[in-house]
Amino acid sequence: MNPFERYQTFIVQQSSKEGPISPPIVGSASFAYGDPQTAEDIFAGKVAKPLYARMGNPTVARLESAIAAIDEADGAVATASGMGAIAAVLSAFLQSGDEVVCVGSLFGGTYALLTQTLQRFGIKSRFYKKADDVEITKNTKMLFCESVGNPTTTIVDFAKMQEIAKNYGVLFVVDNTLTPLLFNPFDWGADIVVYSTTKILSGHSQSLGGAVVFKEPREALFDKFSFLKQFYDKLGAKAIMGVIKKRVMRDFGMSMSAYNAYLTLLGLETLALRIQRVIHNAQYVAQELEKSIKVLYNQNSNFFPYGIGQMMSIDLENKNRAFAFLQKSKFLYITANIGDARTLGLHMQSTIYSDFSTEVQEYFGITPGLVRLSIGLENPQAIVQDFLQSLNS
Repeated sequence: MNPFERYQTFIVQQSSKEGPISPPIVGSASFAYGDPQTAEDIFAGKVAKPLYARMGNPTVARLESAIAAIDEADGAVATASGMGAIAAVLSAFLQSGDEVVCVGSLFGGTYALLTQTLQRFGIKSRFYKKADDVEITKNTKMLFCESVGNPTTTIVDFAKMQEIAKNYGVLFVVDNTLTPLLFNPFDWGADIVVYSTTKILSGHSQSLGGAVVFKEPREALFDKFSFLKQFYDKLGAKAIMGVIKKRVMRDFGMSMSAYNAYLTLLGLETLALRIQRVIHNAQYVAQELEKSIKVLYNQNSNFFPYGIGQMMSIDLENKNRAFAFLQKSKFLYITANIGDARTLGLHMQSTIYSDFSTEVQEYFGITPGLVRLSIGLENPQAIVQDFLQSLNS
């Protein structure tokens, strides 16, 4: 059974066979424990009942189970946004003096978090275009990359990344936002996978959210993260859940609301169907557009047998031509989102990467004419026709 059939079968069979089929929205911020002994046991983690909405609630817990099933993982922790998920992992595992090594292309928001915010707390970052060039020091605690680089669709050598993580005992984190069901980072040695659920997991631009997905931690990680061993002795395979909830969610409060969890669950019910459609559309659009313009869409990677998703970029050489294309298109929604049911577009240099230096923009391949596209569910021939008339006019 391919991953699409597996997940589509799983997700629609999660509804109760008695009572409400739609996931109930539990909107309560707090929960009554009944008696003081139960309260003590809940706080000690001995009883699996809701503690407080900042630490999760039944609707969010149901979403966490549904997201963990995407990668056949041991669990997940939902957060208020995709950046919240990345921030949760970084702040839970790193401290002043530690460093994170990043490989390949990165979303501008992630780069800003690493180089501006975390730097204020003494956490350093180093960046490499290729895994073969990576150098690990005694201070390196984490290896980070995106499954498909946003927005240039670059793909790192995951076999090499797995080797580095294994040889040096560093935490390997992959942002898999663009390729759920298309790529399972755990198959390539990842310890933690993060998602912006706002994107294709939801697919409807109505729900902000993120998720930290995990499997049972490797023993090799205990040397660099002694606190992880303490959580493992108590929680076993769900040790990373304890790290995220106790070291981040409890104190920082980057929690997902029950209503956003509910909306995301509704989106997940069609994820497997939507992602197959947008891959078909994206591949068709890329093949047609590359006859006329430069298209960045990595279709021939050994790591992605089903395709790399719906995001691509086109290079229109200069800002004026990029603006004209976006302005004249009747299909494009000009927005900073990706992974929607609709086709979206954005000029990168003047928006998400506008705060960065020319050197940083060049490093990540952000050229003056670069337009990021997220191909939607519309008729692919109609999308191409709209794009060509926009380019020609």
